[in-house]
Amino acid sequence: MPAKKLELESMSLDDLWSLHEEISGILSDRIKAEKHELEKRLAVLGGGVAVLADSSGPGVSPTAKARRKYPRVLPKYRNPQTSETWSGRGKRPRWLVAAMKSGRRIEDFRIGDASPKLRQRA
Repeated sequence: MPAKKLELESMSLDDLWSLHEEISGILSDRIKAEKHELEKRLAVLGGGVAVLADSSGPGVSPTAKARRKYPRVLPKYRNPQTSETWSGRGKRPRWLVAAMKSGRRIEDFRIGDASPKLRQRA
């Protein structure tokens, strides 16, 4: 290996640059061939033609699945002033946080047939 290093050090700048371009071309060809071979193997293993078609789309992962459809969640809480609703999932809305800081309870805003006091008796 030391002999090759000496050969490179003795080469002119133009010779080194042409060697660099030649190596870069060979590397890019080999990388493209390897990528094509891996895509063919992936298509055989799992996705078939659909995987190759999806891989052409920008920003889409070829292994990404379609997102599951979730059922619609009905609201559980209502702001009596503006009729805004909240399902009870995710971050609490600002109107509910402000009302709770002022001393009201979350049960005061619950949507339902009976008030919380009646539910406790039953």
